[in-house]
This record gives sequence, structure tokens and C-alpha cells, in this order.
Amino acid sequence: MTSPAPKWLKPTVDFGPLAVFLGLYWLKGLLPATAALMAATALALVLSFAFTRKVALMPLVTAFVVGVFGGLTLWLNDETFIMMKPTIVYGLFAVVLGGGLALGKPTVKAVLGEALRLDDDGWRALSLRFCLFFIAMALLNEVVRRVASLDTWVLWKVPGSMALTFVFMLFQMPLIRRHMQDEPTAAGE
Repeated sequence: MTSPAPKWLKPTVDFGPLAVFLGLYWLKGLLPATAALMAATALALVLSFAFTRKVALMPLVTAFVVGVFGGLTLWLNDETFIMMKPTIVYGLFAVVLGGGLALGKPTVKAVLGEALRLDDDGWRALSLRFCLFFIAMALLNEVVRRVASLDTWVLWKVPGSMALTFVFMLFQMPLIRRHMQDEPTAAGE
């Protein structure tokens, strides 16, 4: 039996590359920050695999998009590509969630099913809300990247979008509580 992953692993994998990007952006500028983001994202995947012997789909998709759009940013020396990356990632997540709903398979359950036990109606509602949230985040990223300065976009991307995601998750708590199922009991208890 494998031991559980250390508690620091998930936050490090999820937020470490963004912290590296933000710090290097303010110290060295966009191109070094983009290269560091690409390296930190790859390192996060390696760490995740080293401790869990698996890599979750969402970080893998994100890493692929970071690699492609970060690479284009560096190769063409054009900030547009790294600024489009969140739009692409959010859009992909919305398509996957929407497709799952259309097929009757609430995709959020595959991601959060180990952490939450919801009934089928809860999974469908949560999947729909996440789908709509990711559509809104993609549109918001497009607005910010088109009308704001690079500095403003960086602040929107790292602390701003993370804060919005946290607030969104807080607003899902009533739905989660309403559809939460009890833990199954072992036979004979």
C-alpha cells in the first residue's frame, strides 16, 4: 500500500508555478518569468508523479498549454501568447465540463469525487456551475488582456483570478452541503 502524498504537495503543484511566475515577472520581466513558469510547471508535474505515481488530467492539460503558449511567447518575443493561455485553459475546461454534462457524465465528479460525496443532482449542478464559471473566466481574461496593461493583466492572472476562484468555491458550499451524502458504512456496523 502506498503512503499518502505529503500535505504540501497539492498546494505546491497548484500554486508554485504561479508564485514563481509572479515573483520573476516583478524582478526580471515577462520573458524570464515565462521561462520560469514553464520550468516550474514541468517540475510540479514531476513532483506530483514522484509522490503519487500519477498525474491528474487538469495539471497535465495546463502544463501542455503552458508549454505551447509559453514557448510561442519566448520564440516570438510576444506577450500575447502567454496572456492567451488562461483563456485557452479556461475554455478547454468549460468544453470538457459541458461535454461531460451533454453526455450525462458530470466531469467534476472525476476531479473532486475523492474529496466530496455528492448525489447525482449535486454533481450535475456543480459541473454546470463550474462550466459557466470557466466560460466567464475565459471571457474576463480576454477583456483584461485586451484593455489593460501587461502589469494589470499579471495582477489579474495571479492574485486576481485565484481570488475569484476562491470566492466562487465559497459560493458553492450551500450546494455541496445540500447534496452531500453520508459516508458509506462497512457491512455489519
